Formats: sequence, C-alpha cells, structure tokens
Amino acid sequence: MEVRLVEEYRGATLENIHYGHVCVMDDTGKVVLRAGDPDWVAYMRSAAKPFQAIPAFVRGIDEKFGLTDREKTLLTASHRAEASHVEALESMLAKIGVAEECLVCAETYPLSAQARDALVSAGKSKRRLYHNCSGKHLGVLALCKAMGYDTAGYEDPSHPAQREILQAVSMFSGVKEADIRLGTDGCGFPVFALPLRSIAAMFLKLACPDLLPDEASRRAATEIGRVMNAQSDMVSASWFICSNLLKDPNIVAKGGAKGVYGFGLRKERLAVALKVLDGSEDEWPIVIASVLEQLGYDNRETIDRMYRLTPKEIRNDAGLVVGANRAVFTLH
Repeated sequence: MEVRLVEEYRGATLENIHYGHVCVMDDTGKVVLRAGDPDWVAYMRSAAKPFQAIPAFVRGIDEKFGLTDREKTLLTASHRAEASHVEALESMLAKIGVAEECLVCAETYPLSAQARDALVSAGKSKRRLYHNCSGKHLGVLALCKAMGYDTAGYEDPSHPAQREILQAVSMFSGVKEADIRLGTDGCGFPVFALPLRSIAAMFLKLACPDLLPDEASRRAATEIGRVMNAQSDMVSASWFICSNLLKDPNIVAKGGAKGVYGFGLRKERLAVALKVLDGSEDEWPIVIASVLEQLGYDNRETIDRMYRLTPKEIRNDAGLVVGANRAVFTLH
C-alpha cells in the first residue's frame, strides 16, 4: 500500500523514486488524511526523544539540577556536536555530577562536518559527548540521580528509568506497553516500533498537551515544546530540518534515523507521521512542504524554508540546473 512520495528527475528522465506512507490525525484521534498505510509500523528512532524526556521533566530534574533552556533542549536533541552543543553538554555533566564515561553511547566524532574536520585536523580524539544522543543519555542519568536509581545499566529495558519512559510512550501513543515492539537503537537505548497513526497521536499530544490525562504530563509536554521552539538550533543544527521546522512556534517536530518523521500543528490541532521506506532523510523537507501545502498551512515562510533545504531544482556540482525533485503524493 506504499505510495510514491518523491520522484527525482535528471533531465526529463526519472532517476529515483522514494516510496513511503503519510498519516494525518486530528485531535479526536481520527486519521483524517493519508497517503499509503497509516498502520505501517516504523521504529521511531530519534523521533522518540521528546517523549523519552517526559519522565525527567515530570520529575523536575531541570529544576533540581538548575538546567538552562539550552541544556534542557538537549534532552530532546539529535545535536551535531557544534561548539554551542558541546559547551552545554559539558555544563550538564558538571551539574548532574556524572563522568562522561558513564554514558553508554559510543565515542564518535561530531555529525557536523565542520566540527568533525576541526577536531581531526587538531588531532583531537572521539568522545561520547559528541554522540548525537548524548543529551538524551544525560537526561536519563539525571533522572536516575534524582530518583535514586542505579546509574549502571540505565540503558536496559528493565531499568526503572526505561520503564518510566515506556510508560510515557504508552500514554502518548495510546498503545499498551505490552504491545509496543522494542529494539535497540544505535546509541544503545531501547527503541519503539509503532504504527504511524500511533506516532501521529504522540506528536498530537505534544502539540496539544490538553489532550493528556494528568497535569504533570501536561506541564512536561508544554515545557518540552517551549524549549524546543525557543532553542531550535540546539535540537539539531541551523542547517538541518528539525531546527528549521521548530523556528515556527506553531510546530513541534522531531525526526529519526531511517526515514521516520513526526510533527504537530498547535493551532490546527493536527499531527503528521511519515516514513520514507528507503530510509532516506533527504526527502523529508519536500515531503513536509507538500503536506503543509495540501493542508493549506498559512505560514508560507515555513514551507519556503523546507524548499530551501530540499529545492525543487536539482543542481550539479557547478550549480547548473540538471533535474527536478517532485513530491507526487496526494493526501486523501
């Protein structure tokens, strides 16, 4: 039931096709628009990070450890280990009182090519802190410290912190804990596989916290959405889709590896979940721009930012127009 989402042309010849699924949900929990199968099951990967941060915000770890807005945002982030990210991460280490070696994510170089090249040329080593999930890990370690949980094994699905995270995912998605499929993410954490309609439900509640059943979760979701918008460049980087979508105060959004993306629209009380089946992230901006256009979204600047990230025109290395990207799906 997958549909063609994006076609890439070189000259007049079709060169690549990206298939996938799109699901749009309203605040009654009804799938109101779709392209493809809203029941397609996808691993959320890093799209789950705002929800993995819910227990830490519910428990008030931001206040307990005196985290700034920039530092709080890193709990939700797939940062690129640029200078501003690393500075805030190092501050978090000191405030929380854990050693970098406590993080189970692997030592790596930054995802930012500029930051990586500067470190390599200076002969600097890889660090766990450079891992794009390190902020999430520090948030869970802070939760462990605040609640008196053992920090050893904090990545294990049976650990109390991970159990709290699974409960939050169940609450936001409406899927029973026992029915949430688990895998292991690249950073070592449990990762959740859910139908796209359930992922859309999660972003709907993040955008519209009044839909949540208790005040503590509503406050946590509201604060997470606030800092993600206010500190959008901390979520990824100024040149990446998440930070650009989050510049719009009406949108809360997060993507994950292998082509999954979710976002909620506050004013319209709608949420969207999508999956590019070949796992590519390059098509996200043009798919999301098309979704927003088909919804009649009234902030043209947000749509234009998406097209600047993935232009309709394909240019070669010399800047000449040699082809075109076309979003070819219709929501129905």
